[in-house]
Amino acid sequence: MGKRNEELHLGAFIYYSGHHHAGWRHPGSAVEKMFDINFYKQLALTAERGKFDMMFLADLLYVHTQQVEKSASGMLDPLTLLSALSTVTEKLGLTATVSTTYNVPYDVARKFASLDMISSGRAGWNIVTSQLDIEAYNYGKKGHPEHSLRYEMAREFVEVVTRLWDSWEDDALILDREAGRFADPSKVKQVDYKGKWHSTKGPLNVPRPPQGYPVLIQAGSSEAGQNFAAQYGEVIFTAQQSLLEAKAFYENVKSKLNQYGRNTNSLKIMPGLSPVIAATEEEAWRKHKELQELILPEVAVAVISGFLNYDLSKYPIDGPLPENIPDPVAASNGMKSRVKLFMDMAYKEKLSILELGRKILGARGHLQFVGTYEQLVDFMEQWFNEYACDGFNIMPPILPAGLEEFVDHVIPLLQKRGLFRKEYEGITLREHLGLERPANGHFLRNEHLGKITHF
Repeated sequence: MGKRNEELHLGAFIYYSGHHHAGWRHPGSAVEKMFDINFYKQLALTAERGKFDMMFLADLLYVHTQQVEKSASGMLDPLTLLSALSTVTEKLGLTATVSTTYNVPYDVARKFASLDMISSGRAGWNIVTSQLDIEAYNYGKKGHPEHSLRYEMAREFVEVVTRLWDSWEDDALILDREAGRFADPSKVKQVDYKGKWHSTKGPLNVPRPPQGYPVLIQAGSSEAGQNFAAQYGEVIFTAQQSLLEAKAFYENVKSKLNQYGRNTNSLKIMPGLSPVIAATEEEAWRKHKELQELILPEVAVAVISGFLNYDLSKYPIDGPLPENIPDPVAASNGMKSRVKLFMDMAYKEKLSILELGRKILGARGHLQFVGTYEQLVDFMEQWFNEYACDGFNIMPPILPAGLEEFVDHVIPLLQKRGLFRKEYEGITLREHLGLERPANGHFLRNEHLGKITHF
């Protein structure tokens, strides 16, 4: 196994009081502080102490009344929260999930430009299209747009946002008190965009962000998601369950970059990884068993039924998935790639309904690793050196304990092997990730080809 002459990248993915579905029930979780700013300050400072590239916040635009009794539910608005956290951190990248389906481009452009300004260039936008009809209802819509249509809408959304960020040139501000000139009007331009789904006049009322654009992140693994990431994404979060599958995904996505005039280093692939770790294997597996047993059987069945759009409550919980389930991938209008992953997992590993439900809920379809600190580093090194990834989005099963354990025990081992930084070398998120700062007009429309091209 050849060693790559670069360092891997790490995101600290913060989700409720931990990524394990029942982690909130664990005595080591801080679920009582889930809506407390001090909880998130503690997590951000821990991630920065570990020299993570970024802190990543998911966002869900709904709460299930049927699930709120037994599942951690509700989230603070990620952009508001990260703006507050920017004042207690200095280097940590600050990444928020914001949907293109239930927002308007001008607001998103303004909010991310503001976060990038406030944080001195540490903002990142995780671009999602949302998942469920319940989200549509919350925004006065009759239903969630069809999967491929959402990506068509998202492409136009991102085009408008980047044009708004470009509406001020980098040197537009003059700030000449004596001459009474605040800005050069020739360098602050209207956008005048009229598309199929979005339109805006512009310019933005915030100057061009310090990073040019906040880092653009994409989290879908379907074919539409991969194509979208190849066109716009600078980081892609993905769920992969094996080295072979991860390598194939890595190669496939990277191979798509050339058609958009991009090089392979312009997109970082970071699969989710949820580590259940300890000093010994025995202790790690004990912790894993303890967490899995916190998942109530009825919750496991309900969640897997929801994902597959098929009621499994009438089947034996210790039996296999029935063979007569209508194609859930075709029926799904949400996370198609994740649904396919669950089905493949069930049949390949011959899992019972309960086992599948609990496995999914252990890390929400992402890879759950159980073992010692050294074994985890071995695993991460292999995936990195074999080009299955450019780093990982770390998903602690319980918070804050899981993040603290990773920083205290795993980060030093990664540093010792030369796999991860000992100190930040830059300030901006782009500098952490080794991404170029885009020049103004980075995305330009080629009317003849009908697509956005990179310069």
